[in-house]
Amino acid sequence: MLLTGSRGYGLSTETSDYDYRGIFIATKPYYLGFSQIEQKDKGWAEEPGNFTYLTKDTSIYELKKFLELSADNNPNILELLWFKDYVHITQIGKILKEHKQMFLSKNVKHTYAGYGYAQIKKLESHRRWLLEPPTRKPEPEDFELERNQPLSVGEINSFLEYLYLLIRDRIQFLEEAQQLYNFLTADIDFKGILKQYTLPEETLEYTRQLTNSSPYFLKLLQKSQQYQNACREYDNYQQWKKNRNPERAVMEAKVGYDSKFAMQAIRLLRTGIEILETQKLIVDRRETGDAQELLAIKSGEFSYEEVMAIANALYKRLDEAYAKSSLPRSVDREPINQLCIDLVAMQGW
Repeated sequence: MLLTGSRGYGLSTETSDYDYRGIFIATKPYYLGFSQIEQKDKGWAEEPGNFTYLTKDTSIYELKKFLELSADNNPNILELLWFKDYVHITQIGKILKEHKQMFLSKNVKHTYAGYGYAQIKKLESHRRWLLEPPTRKPEPEDFELERNQPLSVGEINSFLEYLYLLIRDRIQFLEEAQQLYNFLTADIDFKGILKQYTLPEETLEYTRQLTNSSPYFLKLLQKSQQYQNACREYDNYQQWKKNRNPERAVMEAKVGYDSKFAMQAIRLLRTGIEILETQKLIVDRRETGDAQELLAIKSGEFSYEEVMAIANALYKRLDEAYAKSSLPRSVDREPINQLCIDLVAMQGW
């Protein structure tokens, strides 16, 4: 069990929460029977035992789940092996830490860039809502649609699923397209991108030919996507207004963007670069020397334009570090599988 979040990163303030995370090996029924548990993140007030310090911001991950996420280079999980101070650690935990190097690969470029990008996108959404908040719920007529005409989200996603399979299958057996195939099926969530963004105008004719669809249907699909995206944006805005942290709301109003998201994005991008360059994951930002700058970003001392310039420069550095890195392209999962077997066997039930 360890203390993570801003206190673990060396970026805490007086009001920072206490976030705990940990790893456990499940009981025998989980492995040999029907019982299932992958993580636990609630009910700590009623939990018996010695962990009385745990707060509502506590999550623990079952070993198999933890190893799978670590092998995928999930930033929030991978870092748990690289903390120096643990509130509680067992012999099995110490053995797990001794093998932390086997989880590093060049894939961190994609995961850290992706997690950083997610923070930037949330920052941009909040900034848009601050500067130009939606004034009313979208209507079909706003997108040249009749009231009963828009395709439902399920209908849109079913067609996009079909489109994704057609694209994937078309390039699957082309030798020169192998890298593209890997890119579409592994390196990025291409299916998710298809469902998140409206089909561009320049792709409609090719999509019509590929799917043997009518031009009318594809225009209906495109306008329905625009309408559904606008509805989702409006609903997200309403939830954001309702659930905003009061202190962050004051800071957002002051600086014009969510500075905590900005700080998290910059930290993630820098950490990804450091892994590629040094083959080490440094959690505590006081060790890297940028803790004060990150805290300054969090406190709103940087303008939106300055933050975005830093992020764009870091994305470029991430590409350069990836090209030069001596880390393996991906994690070798067989030794990790054997490590899982060995650690579960040590549990001795």
